[in-house]
Amino acid sequence: MIDLGISKMALIGAVALIVIGPEKLPRVARTVGTLLGKAQRYVADVKAEVNRSMELDELKKMKDSVEGAAREVENSIQTTTSDFEQSWAEATSGLESTSLEPPPLPDHPEYKHPRKNWRLKRGATPLWYKARHGVRTRALSGAARVARYRPQRLG
Repeated sequence: MIDLGISKMALIGAVALIVIGPEKLPRVARTVGTLLGKAQRYVADVKAEVNRSMELDELKKMKDSVEGAAREVENSIQTTTSDFEQSWAEATSGLESTSLEPPPLPDHPEYKHPRKNWRLKRGATPLWYKARHGVRTRALSGAARVARYRPQRLG
């Protein structure tokens, strides 16, 4: 870039003051500053675009290399599986194959829901004992309980 020192800047300022004049110098300096700012932004945009295109090229190269590696892995897996299938076929060719169906399962009783009711006590106590001693075997609704335990009317 151009090497501008303080002495060269002072010389350019003095020439500009003489040539342009003191009235127009601030407006010209403002215009030159805006133009320099626009030029710097344009250069920065161009640099960013070049960097993006370089990164895009690098990414394309990386993508191609990854795809090539994936193809190689896929081919090696295919050859390995074909080799395994061949060796499996050779190993199992001498064996008798009666059927590919699994053996039948033993007969088990069908699942029955336990019908648990937390209100009722079900245990090892026989039902005849519960009936004789007044142990509840069925849950009562509120109305049935009131009717059962309502005092008898006399008369």
